[in-house]
Amino acid sequence: MIYWQIFISNFMANFLGYGGGPASIPLLEHEVVDRYSWYTVHEFSEMVALGNALPGPIATKMAGFIGYDQGGILGAIVGLFATVAPSILLLIILLGLLLKFKDSPKVKNMTKLVRPAIAVLLGVMTIDFFTSSYKGIGIIHTIFLGAVSLLLLEKWKVNPVFVIGGALLYGAIFLG
Repeated sequence: MIYWQIFISNFMANFLGYGGGPASIPLLEHEVVDRYSWYTVHEFSEMVALGNALPGPIATKMAGFIGYDQGGILGAIVGLFATVAPSILLLIILLGLLLKFKDSPKVKNMTKLVRPAIAVLLGVMTIDFFTSSYKGIGIIHTIFLGAVSLLLLEKWKVNPVFVIGGALLYGAIFLG
């Protein structure tokens, strides 16, 4: 029964909490403090403060903690799954709709309009990364890492995981 309660409390908070983790905090508080009485308001506020101090999304950190505290490792897994389940369900529904109407002229026009916007956003992000890298490590290291990465990825088709790992190792050795 506890696993179902962990699932429902996290699922409902994240399903109804439009806007991400911070929007789901009051809903999660209602579930774990008022409905199930697992925590006091003070304990919950300490959990939120600790969750905000750690890197990463707060909703998953809180779900993992609550799940582990109430149901052990399996409870943590259930809580984490319940946190991402609303997004997974909505993506499946959206993809189902897109596949159903993929031949529709409106959907084709929508994807034609979205592609240039995505390309521009990725281009702007690349320029921002290059600029911050240039300011942080200098032009020589930036050009070297960019050129080597481009060759490894495009010419020799090296897996991106190895390229990123190599760049991290380069940074640890030469820039650390």
